Amino acid sequence: MPKSLSAPEGLPMQSFVIIFGVSLVTAMGNTGMISVLPAIGRSIGIPDYLVAGVFSLSALLWAFSSPFWAQASDRYGRKPMMLIGLTGFAVSMAACALVVSAGLHKLASWMVIFALFLVARALFGLFGAASNPATQAYVAEHTPIEKRTQSMSSLAGAFGLGTVIGPFLAPLFILPFLGLAGPMTMFSLIAVTMLVVVWRKLPESQHRPKYEARSHAFAGEKERPMWRDPRITPFLIYGFIVAVSQTAQAQTLGFLIIDKLGLPIQQAQGFIAIAMAFGAVAGLLAQWGIIRMFDMTPRQLLRWGVAVAAAGNLLVAFAPDYWAVVTGYALSCLGFGFARPGFTAGSSLAVDMGEQARVAGAIAAVNGVNVVLAPAFVWLYEHYHSAPFLLNMTMMLAMLAFAFLNPQLRNADPAPATRDDQTMAGLEKSDEGGV
Repeated sequence: MPKSLSAPEGLPMQSFVIIFGVSLVTAMGNTGMISVLPAIGRSIGIPDYLVAGVFSLSALLWAFSSPFWAQASDRYGRKPMMLIGLTGFAVSMAACALVVSAGLHKLASWMVIFALFLVARALFGLFGAASNPATQAYVAEHTPIEKRTQSMSSLAGAFGLGTVIGPFLAPLFILPFLGLAGPMTMFSLIAVTMLVVVWRKLPESQHRPKYEARSHAFAGEKERPMWRDPRITPFLIYGFIVAVSQTAQAQTLGFLIIDKLGLPIQQAQGFIAIAMAFGAVAGLLAQWGIIRMFDMTPRQLLRWGVAVAAAGNLLVAFAPDYWAVVTGYALSCLGFGFARPGFTAGSSLAVDMGEQARVAGAIAAVNGVNVVLAPAFVWLYEHYHSAPFLLNMTMMLAMLAFAFLNPQLRNADPAPATRDDQTMAGLEKSDEGGV
């Protein structure tokens, strides 16, 4: 097995493979559905900006429910939350397949289909969010501090691999008797299979701290929400902006390719899948190759990630043809492949072991709520094709400046033995500046 897929030190290989599979299945299904949504929307007659809005209600529910599920994983265990998350994903995908099938057969108006699609997808936002904090906390609890960045990049690689496999499988699942509802039906069945594997084979984390005895960094203070914790807030701001940019680009890409090629919707679907596959491979190159090859730290990832993503968005904005779009999209994904493990590992390292599930829940919320803004980017695309990508570039350059100027992000790089001291020193410095 390649070194990039080796289990983190202290975590049995079988457990890591199963946890990796949980994240892989979810990413595979979600990106597979994103790749066929432009074709679904235009076949049913749903306006483009509302197609991107299918994820909005789900994203809000994901953001609000993630902290609850993180707390539940501390109280009831990591494994039960993974089971709940996979069940929510499987049921949501099956419901989306039924709704899409009804829309394709003209059983209701596009407005009714859109509303039902929102509700079906919302099931994932409400219950699918349970697995994400649990998987991240499970890995963090079995990984030494000095190996945390690499272990988080390995877990993030599940998302990257899923974005390769999902768009590749989606066109193959457009079966004669299911049509465009086929991909969601098949992804639901795959999730059910993974659910059985977790139930039968994954042991509960033995390192999970007792819920009642969970420690806090600020002794004597009432437990504050993670988004208000000064150790974590800068990472969440950075992560939110990066996630907005990545989601906006992914959801706009399909419309851009359809319009640039001028092909029938079904025929353009293959070109969309190819572009998304190139981007996903670039993300994997970052997470499984470059990060490990150069032993990159969170501070380096935070800076390089947004710089490279900004360059990729600039190329897409002015791409003269399809292959220039693919190149720019792949370059952007390479940057996101650096940035996401950067803020995930950085925030994980900023708190103690008893707070891993809570910080994972905060990260999951950030990664979910950003989807609400995707319709605005598609609306911009309808008025000026380059606008979403130029806006993305501007946001990435702003985050590059933020990564250099913010004390917490600047200090996401000390040696493991002094990381906590330097992080706290950065906090004290920022507090002094605000007096």
